[in-house]
Amino acid sequence: MARISGVDLPKKKRIEYGLTYIYGIGLFTSRKILDATGISYDKRVADLSEDEVAAIRKEIQEHYMVEGDLRKEVSMNIKSLMDLGCYRGLRHIKGLPVRGQKTKTNARTRKGKRKTVGAVSAAANKE
Repeated sequence: MARISGVDLPKKKRIEYGLTYIYGIGLFTSRKILDATGISYDKRVADLSEDEVAAIRKEIQEHYMVEGDLRKEVSMNIKSLMDLGCYRGLRHIKGLPVRGQKTKTNARTRKGKRKTVGAVSAAANKE
């Protein structure tokens, strides 16, 4: 089993799709890596030699930010937005959509479960 950047790649998949299991590498980047190393897209992860795995590992380490480093970078960027107090940072703090989506009816993923506001219960009406 090939282990690259702390991720075990699935043995039965083609290498171009197997590399996408690494955080920060999509299909396009995966193909760029394989072109740079000269490895065929059709090759299965299980069929890779140690030299090929080493070449892929070297290419990723030299040219791409992946996994923990990338996650840390993203979280630091979000934290800096929140520290600045800019609009996007405030939206992150409040847990609302950041990219301009409407919130009147949607945005349940960011806002969480519905909280009814202003509705009076039946028991309160009888009094």
